[in-house]
Amino acid sequence: MKRTLTHFLFAVALSLWLLSCGGGENVSPTATPAPVDEVSVNDTAVADTTSLNESSTATTAPADTPEPPPTAEIETEPEAEATVIPTETAVPPTPTPLPPLPSDPQRIEFETEDGASRVGTYYPAAINPAPVVVLMHWAGGDQTDWQYVGMAAWLQNRGLSIPAAAGAKAFDTPYPFPPLLEGESYAVFTFDFRGFGESGGEFSQEGIILDAHAAYATASALPGVDPQRMVGIGASIGSDAVVDGCGELCQAALSLSPGSYLGVDYAEAVTLVDEEGKPVWCVAAEGDETAVTTCQSANGEQYQITIYPNGGHAMELFRVENNLQPPIEAILLDFLHEVLRD
Repeated sequence: MKRTLTHFLFAVALSLWLLSCGGGENVSPTATPAPVDEVSVNDTAVADTTSLNESSTATTAPADTPEPPPTAEIETEPEAEATVIPTETAVPPTPTPLPPLPSDPQRIEFETEDGASRVGTYYPAAINPAPVVVLMHWAGGDQTDWQYVGMAAWLQNRGLSIPAAAGAKAFDTPYPFPPLLEGESYAVFTFDFRGFGESGGEFSQEGIILDAHAAYATASALPGVDPQRMVGIGASIGSDAVVDGCGELCQAALSLSPGSYLGVDYAEAVTLVDEEGKPVWCVAAEGDETAVTTCQSANGEQYQITIYPNGGHAMELFRVENNLQPPIEAILLDFLHEVLRD
């Protein structure tokens, strides 16, 4: 019993001692290490800083950490300007002009699609290659009308003399064409339709159109000619032929007194050419009722009409006494400059 009481008193004493050492609320707990994310970043004694809060903005390198070498500055070219200079290969080379051909007229023989032989004359330009004008005569004459009136030499612009007309013509003297600008020169091709001049055969409407097709093809292949700049100018039947025979080769046509003389409606022929974006100009004079009516029957986006109060028919427009205003050569030059400009 005494031993039991002794054990009991020892247990009570031990409990009281434990209570006084750590069991009360006012006793501070033993200090524990601070969590890693609360360690000051300036504490150089802390080696493991990889777990610092990434959101902290106060992080600095330790004082004894060597600074990284400066990054070399790399110069970069400024952005390209808006204007880009093309390379030399992107610019097509300018063709070197060839020496001009002799100025004397050259006799040319050619064949039509139906095998007929035709005779023409080539007047080379003073430049090479040059735009070419195909002149188609009227039923009142032949290809020499363009020579005697002075138009072939005027367009060629190489100082050729104009021969006196052999026999009666619609004009008494050559027309006083004013000089062209220096350096302005056109290759000229004239020819005789079948049944006229040196060309044999008999006149036929269908045959005249075949002659016109062949003349355009022949002119486009002549030496010194730029086939991409070819036009036709015609009088009377020739004024219909320059349009009817235009096809793919000619770039434009000018008609002096047309009349649908070749069995093809002039207005329909103009429409076909105009739809290809090729200009057709028509010139007529009051009193020439057929030509005026024919010119006024056609239309198109590229089509232009000039009606003079006087002047007569076709080659009669080149009579000096007509005193046309504007002069007939002004119409011709406006046409050539408009359709053959570079």
